[in-house]
Amino acid sequence: QVQLVESGGGLVQPGGSLRLSCAASGVILREYNMGWYRQAPGKERELVARCTTSGITTYKESVRGRFIISRDHALNTVYLQMNSLEPEDTAVYYCNTAPASVLSWGRGTQVTVSA
Repeated sequence: QVQLVESGGGLVQPGGSLRLSCAASGVILREYNMGWYRQAPGKERELVARCTTSGITTYKESVRGRFIISRDHALNTVYLQMNSLEPEDTAVYYCNTAPASVLSWGRGTQVTVSA
């Protein structure tokens, strides 16, 4: 059974940082192009960062230069380092394959950026 478990979210002040983790079981993540998505209240889920199997990364323009996606094949985990967080980054964050999400969605991890 494929399971994606996101963690690392929380409440942070504007300008702060968080590191999200996505641990997988039942699937070998290194075989997939992976991404981090987010869904803010009242909005559709959007892809914010993507990392190919060969390590090529791409980012949504609004997070480029602030977010870094990385992956640890040995731990079967994908990370999202988020710096200089803004209130507009508030959302539930999920990981999945990208750009097409083919795995079952996890519960996500809530990120709230507020003073």
